[in-house]
Amino acid sequence: MFCYQCEQTAGGTGCTKTGVCGKNPDIQSLQDILLFGLKGISAYSFHARELGAVDSEVDGFMHETLFKTITNVSFDLKDHLNMVLKCGQMNLKAMKLLNDAHVKAFGNPAPVEVETGTKKGPGILITGHDLLDLYELLKQTENAGVNVYTHSEMLPAHGYPKLKKFKNLAGNYGGAWQEQKKEFNDFPGAILATTNCVLIPPANSYLERLFTIGITGIEGATHLKSRDFSSLIEKAKKLPSLSDSPGKKISTGFHYNAVLGLAGKIVSSVKAGKIRRFFLIGGCDGAKSSRNYYTEFAEKVPQDCVILTLACGKYRFNKLDFGHIEGIPRLIDVGQCNDAYSAIQIALALAEAFDCTVNELPLSFVLSWFEQKAVAILLTLFYLGIKGIRIGPNLPAFVTPNILKTLQDNFNIKPITTPEQDLQDILGK
Repeated sequence: MFCYQCEQTAGGTGCTKTGVCGKNPDIQSLQDILLFGLKGISAYSFHARELGAVDSEVDGFMHETLFKTITNVSFDLKDHLNMVLKCGQMNLKAMKLLNDAHVKAFGNPAPVEVETGTKKGPGILITGHDLLDLYELLKQTENAGVNVYTHSEMLPAHGYPKLKKFKNLAGNYGGAWQEQKKEFNDFPGAILATTNCVLIPPANSYLERLFTIGITGIEGATHLKSRDFSSLIEKAKKLPSLSDSPGKKISTGFHYNAVLGLAGKIVSSVKAGKIRRFFLIGGCDGAKSSRNYYTEFAEKVPQDCVILTLACGKYRFNKLDFGHIEGIPRLIDVGQCNDAYSAIQIALALAEAFDCTVNELPLSFVLSWFEQKAVAILLTLFYLGIKGIRIGPNLPAFVTPNILKTLQDNFNIKPITTPEQDLQDILGK
């Protein structure tokens, strides 16, 4: 453990074995989990609030939970475990809030194929998660002769009717966040960062054409204080144009409403033995080579199985051709990380259709995590009672052995091993 939040902290530097207050490492671990979960909830609630959607219960929970972590408030392990599950419940509400706000503002997403090449002319690359920023940018560039390209977690924007109607929404450029230093340097136009994940540019690269907005900030970049993008657009016009360079098309936009439209076909295909199993392979991407596990796992998934994916982890395999089963795509991109809500609704609908629980479905969760929003989503899955989740590439460092054992005993959470071994364990049942 490490805690230095009070004046009495050991040696004036930090408590590392037990707190001078009596807090043990397991309580500290649960408080860290709560704080990281709150950070995830805050991201989704922030975006929802920007679209006019607020949930007072979620806001109240955030106040209560922060208060819970103050020195000398609670040393009750069971109480903290209950709060962790409640954190998952509140994140579910926050994701629903944002989902509903997105649908209200931009329409129900529908499956779409997205160009990954470039078109001739000036361009702006927009990264992050904020669809309202994208919408306002598209409106202001519509008649300006400037094309707009999405990056990373912005890819699912192409599925929303009120966004894809803009002819200057030219495609998706690049992959997941960790590749941006190279991708942004290669992109000749202007760049707008709306949320995480944004990285500090290398020296003598693209800093002078990088713009931030809202909550994001990079020292030396131009920070926009409002959604007036005139300076960004003018910058794009002065920069070198992009060339006509077609790329491979990738699919996205499989919101739960779209997938549920295929429910009858999916159920009949499962009952007929044409679909053996569903795999949800998704979550955060990252730079470690151990994340190649997810590419290899997806490649080795049998041809009679369907892959659901979401968040930037999809870039590990979303340009591969998985084909179809009876007209059903074998790769179904549900959306951004907050669209875990869609994946949950799909799982619940399938459970209802087969008159069973989610844990009884032919469905396996193989998740990758990187930051705090992934923690919040994992807590939501625990709140829903979903068991047998495989997670990697490493287990969180802030989870103590005792808390990990509690999670394993209650939810059968498992670290990933190898694609071959994990597939054998799953399909051999």
